Amino acid sequence: MESKRDQFMDTLKKFAPPAFVPYLTDCILSAGVQFKIVPGRKTKLGDFRTNPLQKKPIITVNGDLNPYRFLITSLHELAHLDTFRKYGWNVPAHGLEWKTAFRQRLLPLLDSNDLPQELHQVLEKSYFRLKASSSTDVQLSRILQTFDQDTIITLESLPKNAHFLLNNKQFIKGELRRTRYLCTEIDTKRIFLIHALAAITPLFNE
Repeated sequence: MESKRDQFMDTLKKFAPPAFVPYLTDCILSAGVQFKIVPGRKTKLGDFRTNPLQKKPIITVNGDLNPYRFLITSLHELAHLDTFRKYGWNVPAHGLEWKTAFRQRLLPLLDSNDLPQELHQVLEKSYFRLKASSSTDVQLSRILQTFDQDTIITLESLPKNAHFLLNNKQFIKGELRRTRYLCTEIDTKRIFLIHALAAITPLFNE
């Protein structure tokens, strides 16, 4: 009969990089958390929540992420759990306390020889200047997207004034503002800030 750890590992092998399945399994089991793999959500990659009525805190992670994004998102949410247990809700969600906890979770990855070289290099840089999420660290997010199975066309790959489709709305690409582009919705003429790495569908305007 399989142990609980073996059962966890068998499940996580379908979602996380095989080399890091034992580490992630041990992180989850030792955390005493309900860990749920859920269908993909557009608004978030994962979350952590708890309330007094729950026997255990709950962490959810999208099941449609590529293996390395799944791994990093899982550790991100475990760091929220670590921070909550040490400080409660009395500290900023992604403040110094969370960053310290996340660094501790990331360190075994950086100490291993199992990360792809390009991801190791970017993650090592991010380790010293952690952002709130992998999606707000453009360089890290760009590398993580390379592990997606499907070919993704990002907004940054289009030329200025190109037309594109996002969430069933048509836009024209404008100027870059840090990590986002000023884009004009064609129908309403409203201006939106859209992330450079947003997955879009190009439109070939005449």
